Amino acid sequence: MIKKEIGIGFITGLLTACIGFVLCVFIFSILSKQQLGFSETITASISNDAIGSLIALGTLPNLFVFFFFLKKNTYYRARGVLLASLIAALCIAISKFG
Repeated sequence: MIKKEIGIGFITGLLTACIGFVLCVFIFSILSKQQLGFSETITASISNDAIGSLIALGTLPNLFVFFFFLKKNTYYRARGVLLASLIAALCIAISKFG
């Protein structure tokens, strides 16, 4: 039961982070002066060492999901969201230092 709740929170956190990342890439591709596409924006952010910033901005919606689960008293789901956010932080650290 506990593992299932943490798993649901983890999957929710990963989906929220992925959706946030895609939205950030689309927003930055629209706002760029060169009018880059989706893949070109990701390639440009990797070459400029800005992919970590996009991942961090994409993970911000997890904050709202985390507090939503806390307000609903589903603490194990909130732990799963926190675990997904920690994995995103690990990805950011790898992209910065790796």
